[in-house]
Amino acid sequence: MGNFKVVISDSKSRKAYQKDIEQSASGLVRKKIGERLPGSALGLQGYELEITGGSDSDGFPMRRDVEGIARKRILISSVPGFHPGIKGHRKRKSVRGNTISADITQVNTKVVKYGAEPLDKLFGSKPEPKTEKEEKPAEGSKEKTPEEHAKKEKPAGGKPEEEAKTEAMPAGEERPKESGPIPAEESKPAENTKEGRKPEEKMGVKEMESRAQDKKAESKPDEEDKEKAKK
Repeated sequence: MGNFKVVISDSKSRKAYQKDIEQSASGLVRKKIGERLPGSALGLQGYELEITGGSDSDGFPMRRDVEGIARKRILISSVPGFHPGIKGHRKRKSVRGNTISADITQVNTKVVKYGAEPLDKLFGSKPEPKTEKEEKPAEGSKEKTPEEHAKKEKPAGGKPEEEAKTEAMPAGEERPKESGPIPAEESKPAENTKEGRKPEEKMGVKEMESRAQDKKAESKPDEEDKEKAKK
């Protein structure tokens, strides 16, 4: 006869332990799912275990609702042996009966009564102490000051910096224009603009008429003097 691999589940610590034992010395043969056995057969003094399931050498699981030790092909709709993807889905699958035989290789159990010594000590496994790792900054990286963080932070409302500046300016003040070199083409006076016109062209129609009248008035005394001289 071979060996059984017994899986012992502890619901308190939520851990599972494994133990290999000969089939003849285990006292598990002919036991059914749901039956209890003393833990002394597995070297666990004071403990009591309950059989919850198992599987054979080919991986077919044992089912509580199938009597016997043989492998059977039945119509099932739940675990173990079938995981339906749709509610109410059924399928014909091969499973093992609820009785342990020499063909079973793994037996699943759970602790229902605890002994004096903890399972960690009996199985020789101690939980590793948790150590908090201190996070160290990477080499070459400097910690940022609060001022640098404030520079990178966006203004309230998620608006860009330029829009925030324009909103912060008082009403009536225009935003200063960007100063820069004036291109050569733009520096020349335009021919059709007021700056590029001649003095005569700059004067309006009324100014031209008033000047013409002044010239006529100045020319009249000269003409009168000439007439008197002729007489």
